[in-house]
Amino acid sequence: MRHLTRLAAVLAATLTFAGVAPLASAQSATLDEAHRLFYSGQYEAATALALSVRESDPQNLLAYELRSSSLHFQIRRALGTSDDREKAWKACASCPSLMAAFLEETTLGRAAARERLARHPSDPEGMFFLGKLDLNYVWLQLSTLGRKTGWSEYWEGRKTLDALLKMDPTHVRGRVARAWIDYIVATKVPRGVRWLVGGGNKKRGLDIVREASLVDAPPYVQAEARFALWDMQVREKRVPDAVVTARGLTREFPENRELTRFLSTHDLQTSR
Repeated sequence: MRHLTRLAAVLAATLTFAGVAPLASAQSATLDEAHRLFYSGQYEAATALALSVRESDPQNLLAYELRSSSLHFQIRRALGTSDDREKAWKACASCPSLMAAFLEETTLGRAAARERLARHPSDPEGMFFLGKLDLNYVWLQLSTLGRKTGWSEYWEGRKTLDALLKMDPTHVRGRVARAWIDYIVATKVPRGVRWLVGGGNKKRGLDIVREASLVDAPPYVQAEARFALWDMQVREKRVPDAVVTARGLTREFPENRELTRFLSTHDLQTSR
């Protein structure tokens, strides 16, 4: 009887694995493609694929984070380059629905991350994605929309990432996200009140993403660090450095229109 019970358990585990393993593999492949689309600037397609994974697996924190990032970048693209963010928002027909989807995604994703951390308080994945989803919200409000709000999310994200990096200083995505805190606080928060939000340091932020961009990491992790480096170089008007970074990114993501447009304007080799 004991042997039959053990055999039944083995068969159940085998059948479960047979069903779960292909599903996990399919989800991983789908998210790899979604990341490729995201870094190619095809945000709508990346959003749709990430949603398909999240709907089939409501605990997939990577899917939540990728979809929220894709929605953010759709909003950023739809707003254009006008310095008057409020005027651009009022003129943007698609922005309210994109914002509603973004808010839903970040709320659901943070709830899933908190649920994981309630079970396993030191889980690195739960810590990273809670912090990153918090920061996605803050950067949308502060950098993209120019609204000084989201401070509770900011503090939760900052403290969570600091705790993660204390536990694992080599966490590449954690380092990049934390570098953005240093950079955005140093460049978007008025000098007199930066100390109230823990301070910032744009040089340190830039140095960290440069280091992270050289780390041997999974493709989308490395791409995130390299795009962060390029973005900061452009913001700092370090055009020669930004051109070099953009050339490398274009070889991997030739469909990215922002990279192509930048190089056609600033790269003498491309513009000839």
